[in-house]
Formats: sequence, C-alpha cells, structure tokens
Amino acid sequence: MTLALTQKAQTSLRRSELQKSNTAATQALLQCQQRDGHWVFELEADATIPAEYVLLRHFRGEPIDKELERKIASYLRRIQGPHGGWALFHEGAFDMSASVKAYFGLKMTGESPDAPHMRRAREAILSRGGAVHSNVFTRALLSLYGILDWRSVPEMPVEIVLLPSWFPFHLSKVSYWARTVLVPLLVLQALRPRAKNPLGVRIDELFVEPPATIGPVPKAPHQRWSWFLFFRGIDAVLRPAVKLFPKSLRQRAINKAVEFVTERLNGQDGLGAIFPAMANATLMYDVLGDKANAATARDSIDGLLVIHDHEAYCQPCVSPVWDTALTCHALLEMGGDDARASALRGLDWLVPKQVLDVVGDWAARRPHVRPGGWAFQYANPHYPDLDDTAVVVMAMDRARRSGAGDHYDQAIARAVEWVRGLQSTNGGWAAFDVDNVYDYLNNIPFADHGALIDPPTEDVTARCLSMFAQLGETPGTSESVARGVQYLLRTQLPEGSWYGRWGLNYIYGTWSSLCALNACGIDHGSPEIRKAVNWLLSIQNPDGGWGEDGTSYRLDYRGHDPATSTSSQTAWAVLGLMACGEVRNSAVARGVQYLAQTQTDSGFWDEERFTATGFPRVFYLRYHGYRKFFPLWALARYRNLTESNSANVPFGM
Repeated sequence: MTLALTQKAQTSLRRSELQKSNTAATQALLQCQQRDGHWVFELEADATIPAEYVLLRHFRGEPIDKELERKIASYLRRIQGPHGGWALFHEGAFDMSASVKAYFGLKMTGESPDAPHMRRAREAILSRGGAVHSNVFTRALLSLYGILDWRSVPEMPVEIVLLPSWFPFHLSKVSYWARTVLVPLLVLQALRPRAKNPLGVRIDELFVEPPATIGPVPKAPHQRWSWFLFFRGIDAVLRPAVKLFPKSLRQRAINKAVEFVTERLNGQDGLGAIFPAMANATLMYDVLGDKANAATARDSIDGLLVIHDHEAYCQPCVSPVWDTALTCHALLEMGGDDARASALRGLDWLVPKQVLDVVGDWAARRPHVRPGGWAFQYANPHYPDLDDTAVVVMAMDRARRSGAGDHYDQAIARAVEWVRGLQSTNGGWAAFDVDNVYDYLNNIPFADHGALIDPPTEDVTARCLSMFAQLGETPGTSESVARGVQYLLRTQLPEGSWYGRWGLNYIYGTWSSLCALNACGIDHGSPEIRKAVNWLLSIQNPDGGWGEDGTSYRLDYRGHDPATSTSSQTAWAVLGLMACGEVRNSAVARGVQYLAQTQTDSGFWDEERFTATGFPRVFYLRYHGYRKFFPLWALARYRNLTESNSANVPFGM
C-alpha cells in the first residue's frame, strides 16, 4: 500500500514538473512571435561570414562604421578557439580558411597584429603551414585583394554559362547554392577587379612563402586522384586558352551571367537569399558600373546583421519559414487555446509565402511540374525547398485536423503536387533539385569544399515521406511512397542509423527516418526499426541526453562521435524513439528528465554547440530556435502519449 502511494506520488510529481516545463517553454515561445504572426530566430555560422562582411565593406571603400566593427571584432575575439585559430563549430578543431578570414577581418577593424589574440592566431596559422592551405573561396577573396595571384585559383572562365545543357559541366548540374555563388564570381574572375582597401591592410605575415608565388590548389581529401588529375589537366589547358577567346564571346558570356543574376536578384532578400551569393552579386555590379543593382544587392546584406549591445555578427541567411513551421508543430503538439491560436496565426502568415507563380531552377529537370513550394527565407522564389514545404504542409494538416476547416486545403494540394513532381529517379528527394547526382563535379579543383551538387538525402526524403503518409498515402496505395520507403531502407547504415545531411548528424537522420517509417506503417518490430532503436539507445549519454559532434561527417566515419548532450539532439532522439512505440522505455524517460532539468528560467534551453549543417566538413550552423521549439515538442509529445496511455504517434513528425 505504501509502495503504491509512493509510486503514485512520484508519477504525479513528474507530471507536475512536466507541465511546468511545457508551460514555461510555451509562454516563452509565444512571446517570441512577431506582430504579423511569424517567428524568426538567429542563425549563426562560423567566423567566416562576419569577417567577410567587414572585408566586403573595405573592398568597396565604404565609410568605416567604427561602432559596428568594434562589435564584430568583439564577437570574433570571443569565438576564437583555445588552439589560437577559429573552428567551423563550437569547440571544433582549428580550420585554416576560417582562421585566415577571421584574422584578416580583425586586422581590417584595426586590431593590432601584436595584440595577444592576433599573435596566437598568427602562430596557429603558421604552425600549420600558413595561409597557403586555405580553400578556393578564400584564395579567390585574397586574389581580389591582390594578396594572391589569380593562378592560385582554379580557372573558371565565365564562358561556362554558355555551355549547352548536355555538356558535362552545366549550371543546371550544380546545386542552387553553387549556382548563385558561382555565376557572379565567374564575372569577377573574368574582370579581376582590385579591392579599394583604403587602409591598405594585407596579411602577408600569414604565409611562409611569398604569397604571389603560390600556385594551384592541391587535391582535397574527398577527391579521387584520377578525376582530380584529369580536371587539373583541363585547368592547365584553359589558362592560356582563355586569353585567346574572342572578346565578343566573353562579353556575351558576361551578359548572360548578369542576366541570370538580375532575374534572381530578389530585392531586399538578395540573390539566393544567402550571404556569399549576395556579396558576389554586389561586387559584380560594382565592377560593371551598375550602381542601381549594386545598391539593391548591397542593401540586402545588411538585413542579415545581428547587432546586440556588445557584439554583432552577420548571418549566412535567415530562416523565418523554417522557424515558423517548426514552432507551429511544437505549439500544436502542446495544445491549448493560446498555443493553437498562435500557431494558426503563424500558418496564416505562411500561406502567401507559398511560391505559386515562379518556375524556379528546379524546372530544368521537371519542366511540366507546377510550382507550389515554400522557400526557407522570407523570399527566394527561384529556390523553394522540399524540406520546408513538407514541414509546412504537415503543420497545416495538423491545424486542419484540429478544427481549422478547409482554410489550408488549396495550399496543401499545390504543395503535394510539387513535392511529388520533384522525386528523384532513385526514389529519394533532394533539398532543391531533381536528380542532381553529378558527383564527378566534386572532383574539379574548384570544388575543394565537396558540396557542388544537391543529391537526394535521407533526411529530406524522410520529411517528404512523412508528409505523404500523414496525408493518408501508404506504400500500398502510392508509388511515390513505396519508392521513397525503399530508398530509406536501402540507405540505412549497418549499425542502424541514417545519415543526416541538414542536421547534425546521424541522430538527426535517424529521427527523421524513424518518423517517416512510422507514418508509412512500417512495423515497429521490423529488423530495420529495432536496429535503429538499439543504436539510439546505445549512444545515450550518462546524463540522459544525447549529443553528436560535427566530426561525425569525416570521410572515414566508423561509428558515433560522442559529444556533450544538447537539448535539440536529445529532443530528436526522444522523438525518434517515441515514433517507434518506445514511449515507456526508460531511456525516453531519462531523456525527458534531462530536458526538464536543463531548462533555464527563461523557459528555453542553453545550447552553444552547433547542431545543424550547411555543408558537411565545411560549413555548420547554429539555429538559435532549435533549443526553443524542439525540446518543447518532445516534452509535449511525451505528455500526450503517456497521459493517453498510447504508444502511437499519429503524425509524420
């Protein structure tokens, strides 16, 4: 009798604590909602973007904003690593390109090379062979500043834009982000403007050899020698050949490149709505003397600034559609009048953001599909993405189920049509394109970052499958779903996990895939599901949470790379396990307890670590919203399933 009462009291206490956590997180999220109904949280990358922002201003000879530069310098100093340089993610290893750009940016703001932090950075760079080991994009920047010679950058003639679609290299064969960054850069490489750099700042001290003597880039780790040597040979032939190209041909190519950029300039949201493309577009219009478009391109960049009292940085892009859709899911999971009303306002804000009238670059492979997706940013109509679209649709469907009526029916129907039309031949879905699988292009010398293409991935495929399944399609009734399920089953790793392209990493991919397979009706007792469950259980940290390091993207990955627990990765693991019917598993209870105990007085969670991905091994992201809505989502679902005494998750996510 006493034992029964004790257990009942403990259960009541746990429910009370859980409700307290849920309420605090919900109220905090509601306070973050913008007046027009949407949410947008900071999106932080590494040191390269804020450093490049400073360098862009000095490249153009803009008036010096001492206060802004002081704040950016403060930010860069704070994130300097114990190794003396800068990493690609929190507590990460030294990265040469990030360190060179951060040092250059700090020196440009007036930091003395003799300052202790600058001396440590310089010593770290030189001890690793110097700035010669920077990547292609850094070399291009330094060439524009006249520090390196252009022969240190792979030859990429602007005439590339004139190549026919059947040619092995064509703009439609590279990813959207490569396309928008590359096209204006081709013009810059052809015309080779020199930075104004009114202060005359250089960083020759970061090289162990005279910078002007540096030659071609070496082979990157992901590249195959046979392909690399083949393309290096082409590069050697192109260098003298471009000088013989007719001037009329070059001008025609420049005109076409400018036409491409101008069509996609995207007003205040910028080319591709990503910083590198926006910066390159600004410089391209500058060198061409197009002041009006240069001003438009330049103004879009300032919309990426985050300015606090003592620090400032530049975001790589903004994420309002993604943040709003995921926040709506968390609030709908939480339930209650206030949370539901707030979510509906967010979904209403999303409705007019759907791209219905612009046929984007994706149409190169699917010309007969009608547009119907959502972009990641406020506006980016040529580049809607499948991931955002599927998440928005599932949130709208959840609202529809909870009494929103037919308000979202038309938007859902058009989105489903577009997503179905963009399924790749192998059954998977990519982020922005279809059948963008030209992997040989990652072997060209210019592609030392290894992210030139946009192939189908497990996490985006899972999201699209979750959408179709939540809307009632099954492998037995839908060819699209059947092919997608086969893709996921085929790509599961022997240990039981799935790769996560856009979130870090195998925890993210496994959560996404388990949600999709559950929604598609795959039996929880199937070997694939059990292997995934066992893998998640095996990597739980002693504190009850889950964590995974950015090094998990290394080319020789042989198992989980453990890391300190984070709120977002713990939420993904808990949500993934609950999608498999494991709500009563003690590991889930420990994960929930970890989230409840690490919640701060703000209602949110602290999370310094980066848990998202731009380009594996090259560019990582810290979504400030992830620590706000994912933990609430997991806690609210745990409450809902335990209180209803059910192990069934009825939604795609």
